[in-house]
Amino acid sequence: MSMSDPLADMLTRIRNATKSRFNSVEIPLSTLKVSVARVLKNEGYISDYQIIKDGPQGILKLHLKYGAHNEIVISGIRRVSKPGHRRYTTSDNIPKVMSGLGIAILTTSKGVITDKEARTQNIGGELLCEVW
Repeated sequence: MSMSDPLADMLTRIRNATKSRFNSVEIPLSTLKVSVARVLKNEGYISDYQIIKDGPQGILKLHLKYGAHNEIVISGIRRVSKPGHRRYTTSDNIPKVMSGLGIAILTTSKGVITDKEARTQNIGGELLCEVW
């Protein structure tokens, strides 16, 4: 059975794993998912990720991050642009997530970047998800 929205599946797996306090979560590999994982690592939402060559597709393994007293680092993660309703934005209209406490992840002509990087580079794109 094919999946209609693999990125939403990735976000749901991360959300479920953090609620269950798992140390890591395994996701089917794709280039977009690796780019989103790189942004999550650079912004400090996950501790690390690794690519496992297993089978024809491979696996992306995310190592989740928790605070000093085992508090959740990713308290919310939400898909914004969906296959049936794509959301594109200009650099002037990129929303601030939780009044700047969270990040929005965009796919642009410069690759997958955060909302802050898109504002500084003055480029817009498809608003993939929000993390706080």
